[in-house]
Amino acid sequence: MYVPPAFAEDRPAVMAALIAAHPLATLITHGPGGLTANLIPMQLDPAAQVLRAHLARANPQLDDLRAGAPVLAVFQGPQAYVSPGWYASKAEHGRVVPTWNYLTVQARGAPRVIDDADWLLAQVSALTDAHEAGAARPWAVTDAPAAFVAAQLRGIVGLELPVASMRGKWKASQNRPPGDRAGVIAALDGQGHPLAGIVPAP
Repeated sequence: MYVPPAFAEDRPAVMAALIAAHPLATLITHGPGGLTANLIPMQLDPAAQVLRAHLARANPQLDDLRAGAPVLAVFQGPQAYVSPGWYASKAEHGRVVPTWNYLTVQARGAPRVIDDADWLLAQVSALTDAHEAGAARPWAVTDAPAAFVAAQLRGIVGLELPVASMRGKWKASQNRPPGDRAGVIAALDGQGHPLAGIVPAP
């Protein structure tokens, strides 16, 4: 990933927070058939530095994962088009162009495929509990009949990705002068966009 120094984000807690808030990763592998990418919800265990997930047993990407070749998981956070019309420098000299602001994290590692019903039940339960936590009446895996859950688990395979490296890119107008950043913040805030609070205040 191309990361100019102004946009580098390497703090583990900040990257972990983005993954928790935006857990749907693009999981990219390379095998005999070339590149493969699938959207897979993942959970990061920050203490162990391991990403955990599950895939459909019928997913052909499992062949690449079972081979153990390094994979790339890409997490995409908030993103927004940035108009040059928001910049104070447009009125000053006009030498401005549009751009795109975004937050992203890339994690790399060698995958481990897991065929274990107890591990899968724990992973599916943890994933469900995390995303049901804010519901008025949270649904739990135990709400479904045990035989049904067991049948569903037979259709999936677990994945652990010990994180060998993780890089973040926070492209949030850090390279613009204060007046331009103020304009970006005001415009994004007017849209109720979460990036308004990420752009550094002038």
